[in-house]
Amino acid sequence: MTDSLNVFFGFLGGSIMSVEEGYKVLPNHPSERTFTRLADAKWFLALQWCEQSPTPAAILNNTAQFSFQNELALTLNLNTLIPEAIRAEIFQLALPLTPRENTTYTLHLDHDRRLLELQSVEIDPRYGKVALIRECPPDFAPTP
Repeated sequence: MTDSLNVFFGFLGGSIMSVEEGYKVLPNHPSERTFTRLADAKWFLALQWCEQSPTPAAILNNTAQFSFQNELALTLNLNTLIPEAIRAEIFQLALPLTPRENTTYTLHLDHDRRLLELQSVEIDPRYGKVALIRECPPDFAPTP
């Protein structure tokens, strides 16, 4: 019998469980990987959230740069997803959001209008929060 205490919590649609060797992401993924740092397990789930989005999605950091984007965002062109000139503004809108809270932002580009969903999460306390951004599908209806 060990004295260790297992911690289990949800994060971005996945779960993280502490184990003796570090942290496991559940449900088990083919790699059965154990992460030595909690931030690495959280980053793994953030990337997975982005990759699994059915619409263009990206992770925006505090320097207004994309840390990661899914394939749909890459084919769209990052400046079409969010022009560089307003990325800092978008990040500032997401920053005060609490965990599991999101907001929307309407982006007007020439003759195009896009609705973006923004969330803020802290993956690694050394670097602060990041903004998770994805384009809302055409049939999306924000809740009041």
